[in-house]
Amino acid sequence: MTCSELAHSFFFFANEGKTKGGKQILTKSQVKRLNALMQTCGFYDESGEFTYKVGLPGKSGIGGGIVALFPKIFVVATWSPKLNKKGNSELGMHALELLTTKTGMSVF
Repeated sequence: MTCSELAHSFFFFANEGKTKGGKQILTKSQVKRLNALMQTCGFYDESGEFTYKVGLPGKSGIGGGIVALFPKIFVVATWSPKLNKKGNSELGMHALELLTTKTGMSVF
């Protein structure tokens, strides 16, 4: 999966449960709950640190991919295979931290 494909696959989480075609696949309540789960559990033992540094719901994968979203605004994905000690992409986490720091766009 490319970064573009990964971001597109999470689009409905940022779009209140609707696909790009407008099909409602999850309720707003379900999306709210799933985004909260990503915020608190999406980065293995580093979820709290990701929340503190980046401030977006997201999910990392063992292959070095990370997807994060700002509800109703955007979805972004990164990929870099060098993982830190907690199993998350070092460069991906750093890039997302820079994104939210420089733009001021986080959920907090």
